[in-house]
Amino acid sequence: MGLGERLRREWRFLSGLVRTLARVQSIKAASPWLICDDLEAAVDRWRGRPAISFEGHPLTYGQLDEMANRFAHWAYGEGIYRGQTVALLAANSPEYLAVWFGLSKVGVTTALINNHLAAEALAHCLNISGARHCLVDAQTAASFEAARSLLAQPMEEWTLAPAHAGQRSLQQAMKGLSVLRPNRALRAGATARETAMLIYTSGTTGLPKAARVTHMRAQLYMRGFAGATGARPDDRVLVTLPLYHATGGLCAVGAALLNGACVIVQRHFSASHFWAEVAAEKATMFVYIGELCRYLVNQTPSDAERGHPLRLAFGNGLGPDVWATLEKRFAIPRVLEFYGSTEGNVSLFNFDGNPGAIGRVPRYLLGLFNVRLVRFDVETGAEVRGAGGFCIEAGPNEVGECLGRIDADARTAYTGYADRSASEKKILRDVFTRGDAWFRTGDLLRKDRDGYFFFVDRVGDTFRWKGENVSTTEVADTLLTAPGVLEVNVYGVIVPGHDGRAGMAAMVVGKAFDLDAFSAHVARRLPAYSQPVFLRLLKRLETTGTFKVRKLDLQADGFDPARTQDPLFVHQPGGGFRAITNAVHAQIVAGEIRL
Repeated sequence: MGLGERLRREWRFLSGLVRTLARVQSIKAASPWLICDDLEAAVDRWRGRPAISFEGHPLTYGQLDEMANRFAHWAYGEGIYRGQTVALLAANSPEYLAVWFGLSKVGVTTALINNHLAAEALAHCLNISGARHCLVDAQTAASFEAARSLLAQPMEEWTLAPAHAGQRSLQQAMKGLSVLRPNRALRAGATARETAMLIYTSGTTGLPKAARVTHMRAQLYMRGFAGATGARPDDRVLVTLPLYHATGGLCAVGAALLNGACVIVQRHFSASHFWAEVAAEKATMFVYIGELCRYLVNQTPSDAERGHPLRLAFGNGLGPDVWATLEKRFAIPRVLEFYGSTEGNVSLFNFDGNPGAIGRVPRYLLGLFNVRLVRFDVETGAEVRGAGGFCIEAGPNEVGECLGRIDADARTAYTGYADRSASEKKILRDVFTRGDAWFRTGDLLRKDRDGYFFFVDRVGDTFRWKGENVSTTEVADTLLTAPGVLEVNVYGVIVPGHDGRAGMAAMVVGKAFDLDAFSAHVARRLPAYSQPVFLRLLKRLETTGTFKVRKLDLQADGFDPARTQDPLFVHQPGGGFRAITNAVHAQIVAGEIRL
C-alpha cells in the first residue's frame, strides 16, 4: 500500500471516529434525558419530513410521534407505570417502532420478542420478561395463544389487528386517546441508566437470554450510527432485518431518524426481491448481517443489482469474499463493517473500508478504547494466566479472546442480562490488575500491527483435532471458495476413540458442485488437520431470525445416518469422500475406519 492510500485511509478512519464520538460524548448514565427525548428532538426538527416508509406508505416524523403518544397514554390508562414491562411480539411495521418509543415516554420497558419463536422458547422469553401485557399482531397471535399454557403468570393479550375472542383490541383502546405528548412528570426521576428495552440473544445454542438495553445504551447505538454512517436528511435507509434486534431496530433506525432521514421498513428480507425493493424505495443505504449479503451473492446476476442509488452498506459479519462482491459486482461505493453485541460493551468500526477487518484501534489511540485481546486456551476454555495470575495480552496476529474493560462511563458500562447470574458469568476479574473487571465477548479475534481486528471464531466453536486448533470460521471461508458451494456451517463432532473433535461441514451446494473436485480443492487449500472429516449436504441451512446459523441440532445429529435423511460422507485417508451408510457408521464408531 502506497503512502497516498495510507493517508486516505487514515483520514477516513479519523473522520469517521470523530463523527461518531461527537454524537455519543454527551451521554450520561445519571441524565434524565432518555432515548425518547432524542427522538422527540428529531421530531421537533423534522416534523413534516417522512420518517418511515412501509409498503409504499409514508409516515412523517410528526405522525410517528402522535402514534407513539397514543401508546404512551394507553399504557398509563391501563395502570402500566415506570419500571414495568410490556412484551411486544409482532412483525416489522411502523407500529413496532411507535410502541417502544411511546412506552419509553412513560418510563415503561418494552421486551422485544423474536416473532419467529413458538412453544417453550416463546414462553421462556415471555416469562423472563416479567411482563403482564403482551402486544401481538395477526401474524403472531396464534403462537402466543399456543404458548399461553406454558406461561408462569397470566398475561393480557392485546392485538394490533382486529380482535377475536380472548383478545383485547389496541385499536379500540386507543380511540380518543390524545396525540399530544404525555406529561414529562410521568417519567419523573427516570435516568438513562434505567432499562428501555429487553433484546434477546439469538439462541443459536440454547434458550435466548434477555439483554438489558438501558436508555444510555440505546442512545449509544442510535447516536453512534447516526455519526458513523454520516447519513443526511435526504437519505433513505432500507431495513430488512428484524426490528426486535439491535442492528436493524436501533443502529439502522438511529442512523436515519436522528439525521432527519427516512427508514424504509420491510416485513422481511427477500434475496429475490431485494434489488427491486431498493429501486422502488430509492434506498441510498441498507443495513446487513453477513449471511444476508451471501444470499444476495448466490442470486443469479441481474441488471437491477447495479442500477441503484445505494451509496453505503453497513452491518456486521461480512466475509472477505462477499465484501469484494458487494463493492464490485453490486457497485456499492462504501461498506462500513462494525463489531459489537447487544449485551456487551465493546464497539469497533472499520471506517476506512479495509476488506475483512471488523474494526481498528491504532496504537496512538489505544487509550481511547476499552478493548484488549488476551491469550486463550481452547482446550481448557479459559484465558491463559501468567506471572501473578494475570492474563497475558495477545501479540500482533496472535489469536486471543476479545475483552472489554468495564467502567462507569456510557461507552464502557456493562448492563448485562435480566438474569444476574448470567450477567456475572460474562465478567472476567483480575485481568491485568487486582480488582479490575472485563466483559468477555466470547469471540476469538486477532489484531495486526496496524491495529486492524479480524474475527477468527466463537469461543466453543474453535476445536482441537490431531493436536491442532481448528477455526470453524476460517475453514468455512475456505470451503466457500470451492465451485458449487453456496452456504457452509462448520463444527466439531465427537468420534468415539478419538481425542478432540473431528471437523464436519454442513453445506448447501449448487449444480456446479462435484464431490471429487471439492475434495481436491480442500486438499490444496487446507492443512490436513483442518480439512473436514465429515460432510453433510443440506437443502438449506437453518438460521435464527437474524440470519445466524444454528449449530446445536447439527452437532447433536453428528455423522449418524439414522438421525437424518441428508447425504453424509466421510473423508478417506487416501483422498476423496465416501458415503456413510449404517454399516460405515458402525465401522467408524468401532474404530475400524481410520480418520
